[in-house]
Amino acid sequence: MRLSIERMTYGPDAIAHTEDGKCVFVSGAIAGDVVEAELVSDGKSFAKAKVTEVIEPSPARVTPTWPLATVLGCAPWACMEREAQLAAKRANVVDALTRVGHMADADELVRDCLAPSDAWHYRNKAELAFVRDGRHATLGMYAADGATVIRVDEFPLLDVPAKGRDAKLVKNVSGALSYLASSHELEIERVGIRRSSRTKDVEIAIWTPAGAFPRGQAKRVLEATHATSLVRVMTKGPSKARKIAGVERLDGAGSWSERIAGNVMRLSAPSFFQVNTKGAEKLVELVIDALDPQEDDIAMDLYSGAGTFTLPLAQRCDFVDAVESYGPAVRDLRRNLEEARLDNVDAVGGDAGREFPDDDADVIVVDPPRAGLADDVVSQLSDQPARAIAYVSCDPATLARDLARFREIGVFEPVSVTPVDLFPQTFHVETVTKLVRK
Repeated sequence: MRLSIERMTYGPDAIAHTEDGKCVFVSGAIAGDVVEAELVSDGKSFAKAKVTEVIEPSPARVTPTWPLATVLGCAPWACMEREAQLAAKRANVVDALTRVGHMADADELVRDCLAPSDAWHYRNKAELAFVRDGRHATLGMYAADGATVIRVDEFPLLDVPAKGRDAKLVKNVSGALSYLASSHELEIERVGIRRSSRTKDVEIAIWTPAGAFPRGQAKRVLEATHATSLVRVMTKGPSKARKIAGVERLDGAGSWSERIAGNVMRLSAPSFFQVNTKGAEKLVELVIDALDPQEDDIAMDLYSGAGTFTLPLAQRCDFVDAVESYGPAVRDLRRNLEEARLDNVDAVGGDAGREFPDDDADVIVVDPPRAGLADDVVSQLSDQPARAIAYVSCDPATLARDLARFREIGVFEPVSVTPVDLFPQTFHVETVTKLVRK
């Protein structure tokens, strides 16, 4: 079928309509293309198709400099110029607020999408997938189908120099651990590589099931990477509900550090940190601008992680209540506070709803996971006397749902939603919403 592509989805596909008005989700297309597409599935309310030929390319279509960009699943928007990506991300946020949150003023609330980093070489982290075929093991990245693993020698989204010892970091890690896994019939779940262009730290984290592991050999084959930290993260349990059984330092510091917003944060391999450091700094800037913290304020930081927002709030406020449910992140938060010599934070481990702070907050930041805020957390936040809330979200749909809940309760009102492009070449977008007391 011939289709005229109308817009991008919050996903790798684009949207078109057939002559009879049926919605078609099209893979391999971007907004503005006219394509020939092959039907993949045909449901009652929508169909799915994949591009077989681009007949008339969109004015926003570009040819990626990385040949694997169109093959792998990590850069689904790489065929679209950056300005078009930014416009599409803003449009997706507006669409979610309108469609999910039923917010008639969505277009007025949502600001232009900010682009704090380069379009390539912006990530401080890469993840390699593992696959075994008999005795032969391969480390690489998932193809667009989400199942096939392809060996990669470079990853242009990772912040590495064009020359120097870290230029071939991904290739060296992939080759060394593919050899180790093949020769020792070793099972690896995945491998994380973190690199900071600011602190020069490089950490390699090998995720494996608990059990025997060739520690000495792993250290030797990875010597050429000059990693400042080499760790093994041991897991247990069924594949869909793995839990961390422990982290073993194989060589070096046993942790990774990054410099952000004037602070140095140290993180263990399991702890979450935004993969775009410049983007994370922009989030901090937007949160601080939204809250305008004062030196006598009590601040609250829910889903605090290792302290991305906790540290700058503690440096500006009288006291901060920080709550985080993930054990390794809580330990990292406490260490980061100690190293920053900040003693005005109560860092609590536990669920945000059950461990909701007793203090009355003047300003609040929430940075929940993709699932957003639980109903009881929205209610408890609405009971606070705070003058402002900064809501950091990685999912427009759950953000829209939660903002609708805030409006229904009627205490806090969203006044701005700022999209931030932390993930160029992908459909993902981060947002910072400012809510103020009505």
